[in-house]
Amino acid sequence: MAATWISLSGYFTGMLLGLGAISIVLVLYMCARMRILDAETAPYLTMPQTLAYFAWLFVEIVKANVAVVRAVLSPNMEVSPTMVKIPTPQKTDIGRVMFANSITLTPGTVSVDLADDHILVHALLSEMAHAEDFDDMSERSAWAIGEHVEISS
Repeated sequence: MAATWISLSGYFTGMLLGLGAISIVLVLYMCARMRILDAETAPYLTMPQTLAYFAWLFVEIVKANVAVVRAVLSPNMEVSPTMVKIPTPQKTDIGRVMFANSITLTPGTVSVDLADDHILVHALLSEMAHAEDFDDMSERSAWAIGEHVEISS
């Protein structure tokens, strides 16, 4: 946030930068004293994995876009809406939410309900509604936040 503020404001005076640095240190100290800094609330250690996951997810979004556009623009409109339960092996809330959001970001699929052990997904095309097709996304989204999951197919 500090880097964003500096880049957008254009103010580089010593007093502003010094007060900003003091503010950052003070907030981090208070958070550490309250014991609210953990891997889930401050996932900075997994940033490289998360960025790699976002790059992979972008490719998957493009592929899903192509499939949805092809189905919708075909002469006989091959849309076949389906609901499917996708198992969620993630153990943390952030893991399950990241997986559900990844499903929703992928065109043609929407996470409708998130439970402890599954996500109810609406798929626009029946070929997008196979639970095992989400295994790779599940493993990668868990890896992105430093969680290891076992997929039992």
